[in-house]
Amino acid sequence: MTDWLAVCRAAVEDVRGVLDELPTRVEREPVVGAGLGGDDTTAIDQAAEDAIVARFRDLDVTIVSEEVGRVGTGATIVVVDPIDGSINAKRGIPFFSLSIAVADGETMDDVHFGYVYDFGTGEEWTATRGGGAQLNGEPLGAVLPKDTIDLLSFEATRTELIARDAPKMLGVAGRLRIMGSLALTLCHLAAGRLDGVVSLKGARSVDIAAAQLLVRELGLAIDLFDVATPFGEAPLDLEGRSRVAAAGTPALCRRLAVALSG
Repeated sequence: MTDWLAVCRAAVEDVRGVLDELPTRVEREPVVGAGLGGDDTTAIDQAAEDAIVARFRDLDVTIVSEEVGRVGTGATIVVVDPIDGSINAKRGIPFFSLSIAVADGETMDDVHFGYVYDFGTGEEWTATRGGGAQLNGEPLGAVLPKDTIDLLSFEATRTELIARDAPKMLGVAGRLRIMGSLALTLCHLAAGRLDGVVSLKGARSVDIAAAQLLVRELGLAIDLFDVATPFGEAPLDLEGRSRVAAAGTPALCRRLAVALSG
């Protein structure tokens, strides 16, 4: 049986090596192509993904990743975002992560192991299906989000999207944060550091597949509110996109989704 935690920790060191080889914005930022997810591929994105693909190459898996798309034929699906928060990483802002989800099927419900590593703090976030969520090996759940949205994190925050959607949060959220990594903000929700998280544009499975398991293992609510498919049936692919809302309760999650849809 594969020790997924050990594999993920080795992958962290692979990406850390890439960061050392490309130490500044000058090396990290050049566009080298276009990923199958539709976004520009920069030097740091490509190098990090190459390192991760090499790490998983000898395992019997199918990889779904932001730049390369879907590769392999294994029954186990590994959904990877080598650098979630790549703009922060390019600029040297220490809030970006490696996100890895391991699934025994093709949907969010099939994810059985989630791993998110914060390269800024060194925090290691993990979850196992039916086994809870952990921060640095210690169980989460003692502190949960509040029953009101005092602190809400916006993700996918182009200026025009903030101008459009921030006014919709009047009376819904007390304060806003813009942090720059959807995977990490969902982890912070799981730890009760945030009371809500929203993505202002459509997210893909690579952005959330690992962190959603932490959120759901703690009984918190998360929704892809632009699609009719129930969250657990959302496919682990690069084609599907939806804005995300997450909060401590289904009612608060719905309130966020309704506000943003208005």
